[in-house]
Amino acid sequence: MLIEGLQILSRLAIPSLLVLLLIVSAARRLPVYELFVEGAGQGFDIVLKIFPYLLSMFVAIGILRDTGALDAVLALIGPPAEALGIPREVLPLAFLRPLSGSGALGVMTELLGIHGPDSMIGRLASIMQGSTETTFYVLTVYFGAVGIRRMRHAIAVGLLADLAAFIAAVFLAGRM
Repeated sequence: MLIEGLQILSRLAIPSLLVLLLIVSAARRLPVYELFVEGAGQGFDIVLKIFPYLLSMFVAIGILRDTGALDAVLALIGPPAEALGIPREVLPLAFLRPLSGSGALGVMTELLGIHGPDSMIGRLASIMQGSTETTFYVLTVYFGAVGIRRMRHAIAVGLLADLAAFIAAVFLAGRM
């Protein structure tokens, strides 16, 4: 009963907010359509501003993948990681997650399909996917939107947070 009520509430949340927005706007006599069009125009300007950053990030990901550089790094790091109890299979997820959410989701889906969600690798991949961030994507979009060009410290802190989440995921998945 409670779950059904929450599902109904969830379905009605956004339409209710939109209706509330229209009612408040009408009460304040705001030109809703004109304001919407103005906001959409500003959104388009932001897209144009951040597009070069996104394009360069996607090109870099493509170069890493297509040249075999990612495979070379994984081959180098694989044996020490396994010695620490980190399955080699999850390393591509650890490297792709800060770069690409969809790429990381694809890797995680493949890992779950091969090893199952209840395996050590499946649990580790799931925890990693849920606790880490697409650091470079987020910094590219947000910093690019406001025109910040020097991201050095933000990148370091973001990657350090991802590393901490990865280490915590390995610890937690090993305890389950």
